[in-house]
Amino acid sequence: MTKAAVFGTGSWGTTYAMILAEAGNKTILYGRRREVVESIDRTHMNTDYLPGISLPTSLRATTDVAEALDGADLVVLAVPSQTLRANLTAWREHIPREAILVSLMKGIELGTTKRMSEVIREVAGVPQERVAVVSGPNLAKEIAQRQPAASVVACTDEGVAARLQEACHLPPWFRPYTNTDVVGVELGGAVKNVIALAVGVAHGMGMGENVGAMLMTRGLAEISRLGAALGADPHTFAGLAGMGDLVATCTSPLSRNRTFGENLGRGMTLEQVIAATRQTAEGVKSCESVLELARKHGVEMPITEVVVGVVHDGMSPTEAGMLLMSRSPKPERYGT
Repeated sequence: MTKAAVFGTGSWGTTYAMILAEAGNKTILYGRRREVVESIDRTHMNTDYLPGISLPTSLRATTDVAEALDGADLVVLAVPSQTLRANLTAWREHIPREAILVSLMKGIELGTTKRMSEVIREVAGVPQERVAVVSGPNLAKEIAQRQPAASVVACTDEGVAARLQEACHLPPWFRPYTNTDVVGVELGGAVKNVIALAVGVAHGMGMGENVGAMLMTRGLAEISRLGAALGADPHTFAGLAGMGDLVATCTSPLSRNRTFGENLGRGMTLEQVIAATRQTAEGVKSCESVLELARKHGVEMPITEVVVGVVHDGMSPTEAGMLLMSRSPKPERYGT
């Protein structure tokens, strides 16, 4: 039996642990907050993040890192992306030598502009064939309610991707597909959060569906341009980890990034929105590192630029819209 250790008791970490447990893997959740861990063990519920959702009775939780990692075949990381380096540094001595490390995170590290798989390889000192990524249109609450969903399992080693696919395949509830394009899968997951902020801002300002569709499609063009510069497979962005994740995150009221943007568009200050947001909206911090990464590679990303302006530099949503709409005319596929 495969043993999986999932680090992070937020909504997606808990949901993915549910999937693994119900798919027949021996699964344990690690969390820092004792009250959350004890609730999962005692009542089989995570009332803070998934209220009303019953967790599998086979799913255990612990606050002990060594206990969680003892004998683990899969080490699943579901912490906020900007905390990964510090957390993994503290955990790495307990990681079994042959374990596969799996990233559920969708962000770009501030300062280094590294993707999460790159941070994992650097900190844990493991080769790329031992690092996998799971990404797609995976709104945690819907999946936790046993609504059907699909995702992408990416690893440069096809055999490892297939092994993880088997571990989390749960008919008819959760359907994973494999891919070897780790770069494209990670970029799709990280940058779509930035575009969702833009869509949310527009919606909060009272804009209609034309604006939303424009931002999503031009946002996909930005993701594709950056992916091309970094060597990603362009087909990835037409799939679940690209367009699929982008559509779900930009259109659903369950999306943290879209909701964060909506509140900004309604006139709330950044501090007010942060105070009202219970869970991490990854795009808020990653928009800066995404823009820095784009500039390093000479890639133009105008939507990302105005999102950084609104979120971090005091630009008003109205100014951001005017900047985008007053840009010089271009061919639709420029820069590709």
